[in-house]
Amino acid sequence: MTCPALPHGVSFWSFLLRIDRDLAQRSRRDECACGGRLHRADYPRKPRGCPDRLPDEYRRRFSFCCDRDGCRKRVTPPSVRFLGRRVYLGAMVILIAAMRQGATPRRVNELSRLIGADRTTISRWQVFWKEHFPKTTFWRIARARLVPAFEIVAYPLSIVEAFVENGSRQGWGNLLKFLSPITIARGLEIKVSEVPEQPAEDAHQRSRSPSKQTTATDSCS
Repeated sequence: MTCPALPHGVSFWSFLLRIDRDLAQRSRRDECACGGRLHRADYPRKPRGCPDRLPDEYRRRFSFCCDRDGCRKRVTPPSVRFLGRRVYLGAMVILIAAMRQGATPRRVNELSRLIGADRTTISRWQVFWKEHFPKTTFWRIARARLVPAFEIVAYPLSIVEAFVENGSRQGWGNLLKFLSPITIARGLEIKVSEVPEQPAEDAHQRSRSPSKQTTATDSCS
């Protein structure tokens, strides 16, 4: 098994940024549950594992806050750039964890040094994908919606291979969209009725658009 590579160049990261902007706008179009308006209240981020010359917006995780006094709930949309609170970019976390199963140790070590991730950090990523992720409610539901079904030989490599052909930018984008619900609070425990339809539900056609996006809410105060 060979892990598909990430597309080269800043254009790929700009592509992911455009997806995140779209996800943020989808969330902002909805009012807060209390009827209040949502205002930008981004989280500052200092992502690691970044290539040079990334857009400045990579220093922010898009988020919103209700403007109504007494509510002030925060709404944070899913992201294809950030994998929850991990400091490394989501694509890098997935890639290196997958490469541990499909690339030479030398290649993995080279990439690890490039983004500054030590063995302990990478081992934690491996534990998450191999031991925790397969047991989550999100994966049990989302896997059943993938058409056609595919065999899982190794996590996350098999999932990457199902979405990404020849390191295509669109394939990586669809994979990250598919996993985006786990980037919000309690996303791994998402319920059946809350799983949004993702374009990657057909892992081969990769042509559908999400009809609904789940967001995380907490308080701004």
